[in-house]
Amino acid sequence: MRFAKSNDVLGTVNRGNAAESGLCTLCRADCKGKCETWLSGMVGRKLLYPRDFGTVTAGANNTTHVGVSYNSLRIQGHAYGSCGLGNLSSNPDDCIFPNVDLSTEFGNKVKTKCRIPLMTGALGSTFIAAKYWDSFAIGCSLVGVPVVVGENVVGVDKQSEMSKGRITKAPELDRRIATYQRYYNGYGAIIVQLNVEDTRNGVAEYVAEKYGNSCIIELKWGQGAKDIGGEIQVTSLDYALFLKKRGYVVDPNPELPEVQEAYNSGAIRAFARHSRLGATNLSTVFDVQEDFMKSVDYLRSLGFERISLKTGSYGMEELAMAIKFATDAGLDLLTIDGSGGGTGMSPWNMMQSWGIPSVNLHAKAYEYASLLAARGRKVVDLSFAGGFSFEDSIFKGLAMGAPYTKLICMGRGIMVPGFLGSNIEGVLRPERREAVNGNWDKLPSTVTKIGSTAEEIFACYYDVEKMVGKEEMANIPYGAIAFWTMADKLSCGLQQLLAGARKFNLNEITRDDIISGNRETAMETGIPYMTEVNNESAKKILCAG
Repeated sequence: MRFAKSNDVLGTVNRGNAAESGLCTLCRADCKGKCETWLSGMVGRKLLYPRDFGTVTAGANNTTHVGVSYNSLRIQGHAYGSCGLGNLSSNPDDCIFPNVDLSTEFGNKVKTKCRIPLMTGALGSTFIAAKYWDSFAIGCSLVGVPVVVGENVVGVDKQSEMSKGRITKAPELDRRIATYQRYYNGYGAIIVQLNVEDTRNGVAEYVAEKYGNSCIIELKWGQGAKDIGGEIQVTSLDYALFLKKRGYVVDPNPELPEVQEAYNSGAIRAFARHSRLGATNLSTVFDVQEDFMKSVDYLRSLGFERISLKTGSYGMEELAMAIKFATDAGLDLLTIDGSGGGTGMSPWNMMQSWGIPSVNLHAKAYEYASLLAARGRKVVDLSFAGGFSFEDSIFKGLAMGAPYTKLICMGRGIMVPGFLGSNIEGVLRPERREAVNGNWDKLPSTVTKIGSTAEEIFACYYDVEKMVGKEEMANIPYGAIAFWTMADKLSCGLQQLLAGARKFNLNEITRDDIISGNRETAMETGIPYMTEVNNESAKKILCAG
């Protein structure tokens, strides 16, 4: 593993066990710090460098070469050349990292532009997604990246209304879309996800009629965190009964008298709401393909011009199906989520043990996409998900799937600054503490060491102010400012890595820009072992003349 609990060079500490992504395995909304993602929401790009400049020197503790993971890949640099400069020259004055173009786009016929190659994971019906939505959505809208409204948002909304089996009123979904669109400036998109219950409840029809092509609609096959449908936990018997009537699987069954008696006595204190598994009535690949194409055709008949698919860490057959069917259907994006992706709720041991790890899954995704491309097919644009949080992992993921991968999907990594900013805002704007779901009564020392006002705390405060205007800053959640600040750090770090690879445009990144740190990783990913790359050309240099 690359990550220990603490990093003395950056001055960061994980509160709990460090996952492969560098985040804590259990990330708390009320955390007082200070992992690298948490701290970068305030200090931004400063966190790219060792702390205490002028009094320290630093050396890498290269522990990334054990086992097969993204951490066992390294980034290949070069000592000469440049490409992707566009209208700029190869003059050293132009070949500087701030000139690296990080913009990207995805889509089949209609292109969706993004300022940087990021998107959120599906932020669905979990209460933490709802509570911090303003920070997540406004932050993503300002930065110019897509945000995903996950499954079941409409179904669990007690204020939503249905008529003849179809949703006719969906205030929570409306709130989420409106929040993102308020600051939308031509970059990014809002993606609305569908699962079995959403399809039954007519969510696609509702979105098509009310929002048209301003939204992307997304079919969902699965995710990397679990091999089961979406889940939430509720503590109210009335709410559990409401969800049961909405058609969800609720465990234990709140309609049973003995369960109600156990709840009233305190023996049962919570209920788990589950979504159904999809495609259980289909038994062959051809059945799945036919059903999938019918679903896509129906969504197009509703008027959707942009359709995407999210799949999880299933085996190779399902991976091939996702890539082939999405390509055949002319979809705009396919998100491939490896194990173990993040979650709002998932059976823990399932999360630990099921599915294909991200690096293996993504390596195969490249292989399968290449097989289609070799047959002359225009392969669906890909987004890779499952344990990404830092600029180097973004680089590796993009390189792993190049040229098909256009985005990296980050879940918890994008949520952390939302939590942090909301907690800070709850202290500095106590009248808004409840509205932003702040968890702190006062600023912890991990924050006061940086500053005591928003202008002091957030390195990118004035960048956001420049975009929205001074008066509008009163309406910008601090969580959105924190996300902007973290995104600035990720962008700067990614620019530096690309410049070191002599690639000044994101589209120039290739699999040749990464190397394997051990031979097992090389075998599993197809990325050559580091000392074998260019070994023959190196010998020719030595033998020349």
